[in-house]
Amino acid sequence: MKNAGLTHSLSRGLSATAALLLGLAVLLGGCETPPAPTPTTQVKPGVQILNAGDVIKVSFPGSATLDMTQQIRRDGMVNLYLVGEVKAVDKTPAQLEKELVALYASQITSKEVKVTVVSSAFSVFVTGAVIKPGKVTSERELTAFDAIMEAGGFDESRANKKRVRIVRQDGGKIENFEIDFKKVLEGRGGEPFYLKAHDTVYVPERISWF
Repeated sequence: MKNAGLTHSLSRGLSATAALLLGLAVLLGGCETPPAPTPTTQVKPGVQILNAGDVIKVSFPGSATLDMTQQIRRDGMVNLYLVGEVKAVDKTPAQLEKELVALYASQITSKEVKVTVVSSAFSVFVTGAVIKPGKVTSERELTAFDAIMEAGGFDESRANKKRVRIVRQDGGKIENFEIDFKKVLEGRGGEPFYLKAHDTVYVPERISWF
């Protein structure tokens, strides 16, 4: 009987200790700092997108008489010899080339069309820790880095170059891209990120603890 009582007492003691440890684990778990959110969209290599107002040259290596230069109208269309109205806006030059090869299939023998951007007039906005925040207008293709340089460059005393964001409204939704320009400036960056009309480039400030 004495051994049975001792065993019962030890069992009760262990149960109480386990309950206490479990309570502490729950309490500490509730105080943990949640992990930092990751960017919703990772940066992908940018590609040039045709915009209204762009001037493009359409060349036919096998039929030079068809070569032409056109400005993309506000409705996104261009009027081309023999095939008429073609939508150009929101396509890459390569995509438009592929479409034109199909449209001109019966008119050309080389099956080759080249689309070159002569000028690209559009505006973007640069804000945050740059020297001259505001609107940047360009007549050529523009990368995020180009836009920051047009805005006077980074404010070295404040800029967080590792978390630069590009905010884009596309098809009724807002997209966010993030670029580590510290890596870019150290020569470890990837492909250039091309901007679209009305993009906003935001350079955040560094967090200072002093």
